[in-house]
Amino acid sequence: MSILIKPIITEKATNHSEIFNRYTFVVDKKANKLEIKNAVESAYGVSISSVKTLNYPIQRNTKFTKKGLVTGIKSGYKKAVVQLAEGESIDFYNNL
Repeated sequence: MSILIKPIITEKATNHSEIFNRYTFVVDKKANKLEIKNAVESAYGVSISSVKTLNYPIQRNTKFTKKGLVTGIKSGYKKAVVQLAEGESIDFYNNL
């Protein structure tokens, strides 16, 4: 089971990584904070001071089109914000 699914590289997340040394990841829904901490430490070789998690629910939407009522679902996910220790950093772009 892979705990880390992918890093979130948005404008806000990049700004937080540069200023506050916080990095954001999409993680497995069943993972807890200790598992996330161990996975990030082993994957990137950094030390972590804190982990914060956010659960996003399933989003359902409906549209009225020529074909009638169309429904859609955007799946839910869990996001983890990881605070690194002083002097640590993660470079997402070195493996491109």
